[in-house]
Order: sequence, then C-alpha cells, then structure tokens
Amino acid sequence: MGRHAGSPHDPARGGSAQDTVRLDAKVFGMVQGVGFRYWTMGTAEELGLSGEVSNLDDGSVRVIAEGAEPQVKKLLDWLKSDRTPGRVERVESDFSAARGTFNRFRAH
Repeated sequence: MGRHAGSPHDPARGGSAQDTVRLDAKVFGMVQGVGFRYWTMGTAEELGLSGEVSNLDDGSVRVIAEGAEPQVKKLLDWLKSDRTPGRVERVESDFSAARGTFNRFRAH
C-alpha cells in the first residue's frame, strides 16, 4: 500500500511535509542481542515515526526514522541516553529531508 495522494505528509502539497525530517543514525556499543532493535521500534512507534532499525555486520545498529522534527530529535536523544537496552558507546547521526519511504516502523 502506498500513501494516498494529498495526505498530510505529501511533499507535493507542502503542508506538514516541510516539517518532516529523516534521521539516519548508526549506534555503536553493546547494542545487538539485547533487545535494542525492538525497544527502538517501540519508542519510534510511540513517537509516531516511520522507518526501520537493523543490525549491521560490524556489531552496530542502523536506525532510519522519518517524521516531525521534534519527535525525530526525541528518538535521537533516547538513542544517546542511558535508558536504552545494552550499552551505547556513541551515535553517529545525520539529518536530511524526509523521503516518505516508509509507512510504519519496523525492525529487521
């Protein structure tokens, strides 16, 4: 299912899409095998974000999240906090314009 034309997040309409951002983050530390992806997914869903979280071969976790800028920043703050499962050593992050790629948040 794709997004319906004219939805509030449709960049062609302006609207709130101009306030939506994309976070691409890589989380380093003891973040695999500790429930980190599922806690991240739950937190992102609570914040109303779409995107995905996945383990990488180097032992880090990649998080891509799109949504309202304040909510995306809350997710980034959470990723950097001591409230996450495991132990986060550092987070590398980049913000860009949302692409509208996701319609929900998923872990894989």
